Amino acid sequence: MTSPRVRFAPAPTGFLHVGSARSALFNWLYARHTGGTFVLRVEDTDEAKTTQEFIDAITEPLEWLGLDWDEGPLFQSERRQLHVDAVNRLVTEGKAYFCDLSRDEIDAKAEEAGLPAGYHGWSRDRDVADGPGVVVRFRAPDDGSTVIDDAIRGRVEVAHDTIEDFVIRRGDGSPVFLIANAVDDHDMGITHVIRGEDLLNTAPKVVLLWEALGFGDPPIYAHLPLLVNEQRKKLSKRRDDVALANYVSRGYLPEAMRNALALLGWGPTDEVEIRPIEEIIEQFSLEAVNKAPAFFDPKKLDHINAEYIKAMTPMAFVEAAEPWLTADDAPYAAANYDRTVALALAEDVQQRVSTLAEAPAWLDWLFVDSVDEYDEKAWTKAIVKGKVPDRVLDDITAALTEDDFTDRDRLESVVMGVGTTLSEELDARVMSQAPLRIALTGKGAGIPLWEAMTHLGRDVCLERIAAARARID
Repeated sequence: MTSPRVRFAPAPTGFLHVGSARSALFNWLYARHTGGTFVLRVEDTDEAKTTQEFIDAITEPLEWLGLDWDEGPLFQSERRQLHVDAVNRLVTEGKAYFCDLSRDEIDAKAEEAGLPAGYHGWSRDRDVADGPGVVVRFRAPDDGSTVIDDAIRGRVEVAHDTIEDFVIRRGDGSPVFLIANAVDDHDMGITHVIRGEDLLNTAPKVVLLWEALGFGDPPIYAHLPLLVNEQRKKLSKRRDDVALANYVSRGYLPEAMRNALALLGWGPTDEVEIRPIEEIIEQFSLEAVNKAPAFFDPKKLDHINAEYIKAMTPMAFVEAAEPWLTADDAPYAAANYDRTVALALAEDVQQRVSTLAEAPAWLDWLFVDSVDEYDEKAWTKAIVKGKVPDRVLDDITAALTEDDFTDRDRLESVVMGVGTTLSEELDARVMSQAPLRIALTGKGAGIPLWEAMTHLGRDVCLERIAAARARID
């Protein structure tokens, strides 16, 4: 049995979107599951877009996702003469013909004949000469049908009388992607075409070309389900956040994105969704892909990404997060960043973030020179409405003045002990940690204070407590 050869064939559009990334992943998964070959082919029939920038916009996201290709990238633009030769052959054999009608003329003829809008074969027997602006149309069969045995969607039958004589060469002489696909898939020995449902309507046309060129059995088609948003509308680059680069810049892990994309239309038999890619490869099959629309849920992606972050070692997390922890737009001077501190507190941060980009907000108070602003809601809750916050801060200061701030357990014991003592004295519950947190961080919530205080140090901690105490007065 021939080893499967699958191809991911995007057009150079300037960015790779979620839908294309899912298609690339499913091709890659099938190739790896079957021991086949994953071919990367760029459908650059529009040669104006064959620039390094556009090519990088395809290859770099694939590399980020860890989708390595076995052959390529191959470029259709470099095979143009083969496509032209195929068009000329079809014309010579009477299977295609020249047409010089403009769109306006086509519409006028349809209206005059009382036919539905579209082309109805008017140039078939006009013996049009080739020349500038003249297209080549494939002569579709008048009767019968073409059947696609789709690996996902099942039997798809399209009557030939619903297929107009479609263009296979533009007026400028360039072949369209339909003929290019047929020629390239045949020449490259592609056995499986796995792609989005939006391209299903082109499959019968490519198969007709395949048969007209005498290529034998066409590849097996598998059309992946449509991706939809929360409103169950098709994902749109104009309306939805679909550019893969946006997720890279916000700190999503490639392993998590890959895992999330794999679940868009497919699911493991044991329903364990978050799992190593090796297990996904082992379980993957086209037969298990659902043809119903798949919901791309950013919240589910956040959950999956958070789980992957939690599973990282502290060092791996810090190294991955450092582009954001040391960025120029971090909420502190980049020069103040201290990897030792970040590493010591990494596990606490990992439990609380969904993306790497969120990490600086949990550590910023450790890398600023002073707390100049307090969250007003947190201040009101802990200080204005809290019980004796002035006494709390005074007593904490007195208890910690001589402490060396090296033992986090002792710091916790002292601070919580202040609350216990005041609660007994006043016969009312007194919270000691909340006023301290607002004093040290300016916020009402965050990572545990005790280990962080050992890195912030006695002098800085007491200075911030004193500043908050002064603000109370």
